[in-house]
Amino acid sequence: MALTSSVINQIIQQEILLDDLSDDDLATFCQTANLAYRSGESIISDQDYDFVYLPALKQRLPQHPLLQSIEPEGQGFSEEKVLLPEVMLSTDKAYSWDEIRKWIERLEKSAVDIGLAYVDIQIKATPKLDGFAGFDDGTHLYTRGDGKKGSDITRVFDRGLQVYNDSKRGQGAGEIVIKKSYFESHLSQDFEYPRNFQASLIKEKALDEKAKQAIADKAALFVPFAQLPTWSGSIKEMSESFEGIVEKVLSTVDFDVDGVVFETTNSDLKIQMGANRKFHRWQVAFKENKDKAQVKVLSVTPQVGRTGKITPVAELEPTLLSGATIVRATGHHYGLVKEQGLGAGSVIELTRSGLVIPKINQVLKSAAVDIPVLCPSCGESLEWESDFLMCVNHVSCPAQVIGKMEYFFKILANNDGFGIATVEKLYEHGIRKISQIYALSASDLSAMGFGDKTSANLVNQLKRSTNEQIEDWRFLAAFGVVRMGMGNCENLLKSYPLNEIFELNLEQISAIDGFAELTAQMIVTGLNSIKPEFDLLMQHRFNLEQTPLKKDLVEFTHDLFGKKIIFTGKMSGSREAMKKNAKSIGIQVVSSVSAKTDYLVIGEKVGQKKIESAENFGVEILTEANYLALIK
Repeated sequence: MALTSSVINQIIQQEILLDDLSDDDLATFCQTANLAYRSGESIISDQDYDFVYLPALKQRLPQHPLLQSIEPEGQGFSEEKVLLPEVMLSTDKAYSWDEIRKWIERLEKSAVDIGLAYVDIQIKATPKLDGFAGFDDGTHLYTRGDGKKGSDITRVFDRGLQVYNDSKRGQGAGEIVIKKSYFESHLSQDFEYPRNFQASLIKEKALDEKAKQAIADKAALFVPFAQLPTWSGSIKEMSESFEGIVEKVLSTVDFDVDGVVFETTNSDLKIQMGANRKFHRWQVAFKENKDKAQVKVLSVTPQVGRTGKITPVAELEPTLLSGATIVRATGHHYGLVKEQGLGAGSVIELTRSGLVIPKINQVLKSAAVDIPVLCPSCGESLEWESDFLMCVNHVSCPAQVIGKMEYFFKILANNDGFGIATVEKLYEHGIRKISQIYALSASDLSAMGFGDKTSANLVNQLKRSTNEQIEDWRFLAAFGVVRMGMGNCENLLKSYPLNEIFELNLEQISAIDGFAELTAQMIVTGLNSIKPEFDLLMQHRFNLEQTPLKKDLVEFTHDLFGKKIIFTGKMSGSREAMKKNAKSIGIQVVSSVSAKTDYLVIGEKVGQKKIESAENFGVEILTEANYLALIK
């Protein structure tokens, strides 16, 4: 889908859920939310960003640039960027004790390398302020920018801004913040988040009366990190009293805080651990989200997916949870609805933490349930398949037809413009199949109510999707056959070429490693159902890259044949080209390090986490040169 302002608002309002976002849409939304936050015009809460969207981006696209470098500065700072007196890096984040423990283990390992005893490692903890980061050299104040260059905003001090604790200027890094108590009593009616108000202090436009008064009242301040209240102790004390330390540090200041920053104070250990492009390895911020609420269910609405599965969505009494107002949550499937009594008037325990967008933990008070009998989209009778309620009218159910067409373009991932809104409009004008879409001209689209420019763009995107090379397994997966996701499609096409798969029988597919008989039967049925549409689309001569067949790979005798390998870092050439070449010579390319990974091939500028993961799992590390020598 195209992330228009309307779509972004639907995501914010949870009308479009996290699971419904493609990887690219999720990345774009995170970038949009981050830029809005940096500009002081937050569109979602900091809790939402930290505990919902950003972790999901890390899980799906761990190498995304947003996760590898300092976040970009928002709009509103038009001044020419200048070099900062010191580099200002971001802070790595941990969301659980397990992640903190791993950080401690890295400290201990580095301490061993320099001969520092574990008992001599010293730690300090300070509150992590949720303000505008800046650097004050005594003469000028700069925004953090990209960590190396920032904007000169000395005008903030010229406007009367004071330094926390009435201390002197020139104390280096810190943040511009507003006192929490003052914001709640004087500004919360006019600004949704403190961040929005803080931005008004910084921008070039003249200050309004509320900002002038906040500065005069010394409620808006520049807080140097050196002035923050601090807990100090040994690493042993920190480990033994972690929860108490966090609770104590969080209560030490009257500012918005979103975590506790832990760092070692041993200078030699800091030097040993160093930094990557984004953060210092000797420092970490602990952020925790424990919020839960008891929420009344107003109603349960059935939604139809592209496969015909009916998903119950609980419409909730609006509830503030983790900084956001929650109005709906998925009930997963109707088996749970029936079993737990999830109906209008029931009371649920709701949480929002980790990777979860509103999760129903349990039904605390049951109510009568309303199990739909007819499909809400097409009106046909529904059927039970185990715990799932299904609409089996796969051919003409509007929700399923629209869902399948949108899914095709999303999986193809080499086109723009064919999101849900466009597909729904095409459906309104009689379009029911992907092959019909590819037969449309610009004049056809104009006649349906699309603007002339939009119509021409859509036709160009259709041409683009046929001209740009894509893998044959991706093309096959786009048809949305049950049990034929991208992984299964690639495995299938390693055994048989694309032009032969429609002739395969149950025995041939179930003989392929990884395909059970039930899956094989579903694939045979699914392939038969898409064959006519497949043949029509192939007439458009899609530029498909053929998956190398296993039988053609047996001649390779290099040491890495059949091994699981992950590539990371900047290579001498295209990393994608390296992956494709590796697959073509019998190497299994994987996306994340695990105990099953055989080798990690590294280029330049590799993140320390990948190296550490490989070491933890005992994965052998190869340089690019080592790798090339082995496959030759």
